[in-house]
Amino acid sequence: MYVTTFYSFKGGVGRTMALVNVAVDIARQGRRVLAVDFDLEAPGLDTFDLPRPAAPTPGIIDFVNAYLATGHAPKVEDYLFEFPRAANGDGNLWIMPSGAHRESYAADFARIDWGNLYEKHDGYLLFEDMKEQWRTTIRPDYVLIDSRTGHTDVGGICTRQLPDGVVVLFFPNAQNLRGLTKVVRDIRAEGRGPRQRSIDLHFVMSNVPDLDDEDKILENIIASFQIDLGFQGDPLVIHRYDSLSLLNQVIFTKDRPRSRLAKEYRSLASDIIRANLEDRVGALDYIRRMQMRSIPGGIVQSPEDVETYLAKIEKIHGIDGEVLFRLGCLRADDGLGDEAVGLFTRAIELGHPDPEVYLRRAHVRRFDHNDREGAGRDAMESLRFADATSGQVRRAFSMLTQDQRTSAARSVAVAALKPRERVWIASELDSTRIDAATAVAMIRPLIIDHQLAEEVLHGARQALVLAYIAIGDFFEALETIRSEEADVSRMRIHFAFNFGMALWGQKSHVVREPFDRVLEIERSNPQEDSDANYYQRMAISNWAVGDTDRARDAAKHAIEIVASRRREFSCWRYLRVPAVDFKQDVDQILRLIGGDESVAPWFMNPEGQPSLLSDRESRA
Repeated sequence: MYVTTFYSFKGGVGRTMALVNVAVDIARQGRRVLAVDFDLEAPGLDTFDLPRPAAPTPGIIDFVNAYLATGHAPKVEDYLFEFPRAANGDGNLWIMPSGAHRESYAADFARIDWGNLYEKHDGYLLFEDMKEQWRTTIRPDYVLIDSRTGHTDVGGICTRQLPDGVVVLFFPNAQNLRGLTKVVRDIRAEGRGPRQRSIDLHFVMSNVPDLDDEDKILENIIASFQIDLGFQGDPLVIHRYDSLSLLNQVIFTKDRPRSRLAKEYRSLASDIIRANLEDRVGALDYIRRMQMRSIPGGIVQSPEDVETYLAKIEKIHGIDGEVLFRLGCLRADDGLGDEAVGLFTRAIELGHPDPEVYLRRAHVRRFDHNDREGAGRDAMESLRFADATSGQVRRAFSMLTQDQRTSAARSVAVAALKPRERVWIASELDSTRIDAATAVAMIRPLIIDHQLAEEVLHGARQALVLAYIAIGDFFEALETIRSEEADVSRMRIHFAFNFGMALWGQKSHVVREPFDRVLEIERSNPQEDSDANYYQRMAISNWAVGDTDRARDAAKHAIEIVASRRREFSCWRYLRVPAVDFKQDVDQILRLIGGDESVAPWFMNPEGQPSLLSDRESRA
């Protein structure tokens, strides 16, 4: 149960109207809501356009007078009524009015000496009892209290004793600011008082005219409120609404839900829900704000306060898989890996249906605990979900062991990807020959799909060719290129170069024609500011046609460029390698250019080549 008081220092700001609209909106979202009319001098909650009992229902005044007469707190259910069908959904809405509104109402109200009630008749305990009865009898999710204006004893009950939060409505002028300063200071003092109850504050600027603030009048007034009342960010705004519907006390969130006023009331309702840790929406929002390092509720929280709030969320929502998952993400972000793994595990045991929970646990196990096997198992589990996004699938592959990748290519998640997404992921699997085999398994089924867009089909063929050459399947590489373009003289530069390299691998000697095509295209459209792989290809192409000087210059340029990079794709291996390995590959090319006939590309005989690749595969 989350109790929120609606308070304004002055009248005329639409406080009761706001409360009723918020109450109905929260009820329509499926919550159980109790609205309490504590504006005893000017009551009105029960006058709005909602069904109500035929006979007057006793309320707060009658409840207090009955207590004073008997010395016992009466049953609270005798002092409230339910609005049938008010929510039009799964929620419920009750009203506890100010009183029965008989002719004796004013006299009944006048008989109550509020100071005496507290000093001699345990008034504090009376209202604590009433609050507990609310909790146990109708079990509301939210209690919304309409408070009296100004500085009063009743106002203190409503703004400091009963609530978990206070909606402070104000018209932006000096009179409201002066009156609210003490009220807000007293509310905040509750967090330092004997009860140590931090009360959330929601600042709402109400009845604001919708006019251009050309002279920054409103902007400057808001700045004054922020400084004197001690809150950051802009207050919520409820604009003045010129409509005769207000005379009929129409409930806008129910009867005119698309109006601007209804939207503003719904924003206030959402703000209240977000502050309620017992509501899963509020709990999830608090966790989200903690991740953004943004404290909700208009209060300053110490690290100890935050831990108390998070422990409360975990206790209340201990069987909610999504809440536990979000808590785990927060703990992981804070470097608390062990706690995060425990929360992720509990979320999984509760059946939280999200591949992200496995991926986040995999990440902690891999990088915090160095548990590669455990991370790989979690990554494989994430691929059981058909709704996994392409980004999630890519992250899963990055944490799989090499032995898992081939089977992962046939997973449900990969099968559900769009062709373009599958090609993108496969094209990034280029660090090892196992990666390349996995890429083949992912892309080859797409090639026979005649429904692919031409652009996607082109990208799939290009990625497949690279993977085929990396694993030494030169025949399939050549056939794939020929399906794109059979005439060498018409091939694009990438296909022409790869065709020449695949022919070299198949025949064990260089065929000049494809490399002539590469250089023909390069001369007509030279590529400036290209990467190291481009100059590596130019080195091989120029060597293949006998231009050793240009070949040597291109190879040296490739070495100069790769010095500033961590990894680069090497066409000597058809794999992406660390810069140090790329330089070794270019050194081999320089030996080739220098006439060393024993040198051949690494991909033609990987088992016989000195390389760190096998070690890298075992570590990946």
